Amino acid sequence: QVRVVESGGGLVQPGGSLRLSCAASESISGDYIMAWYRQAPGNQRELVAAITSGGTKVHSNSVKDRFTISRDNVTNTMYLQMNNLKPEDTAVYYCKWHVYWGQGTQVTVSS
Repeated sequence: QVRVVESGGGLVQPGGSLRLSCAASESISGDYIMAWYRQAPGNQRELVAAITSGGTKVHSNSVKDRFTISRDNVTNTMYLQMNNLKPEDTAVYYCKWHVYWGQGTQVTVSS
């Protein structure tokens, strides 16, 4: 069982930045997708960004040009750089590593 752990969440003012990290306990062979999701209270979990083994990236329209997904294959770590954060970005952010989910990290954007 691969263990996935997110970190980097917190409280930030509107317009601020945060970088989320997602670390996997072991490497996974083959092609697979890694992704960030988020879930705000009362809402369904939604895809924020995804990246393939080959490095192809996709970002949701709501975060495009503000968030950037990346990965480090050497350290088995994935990142989500979040800039120009808005109150509507407030949510629990989850990492999905192939089929494995992390426990989530809270991001709160408020003045």
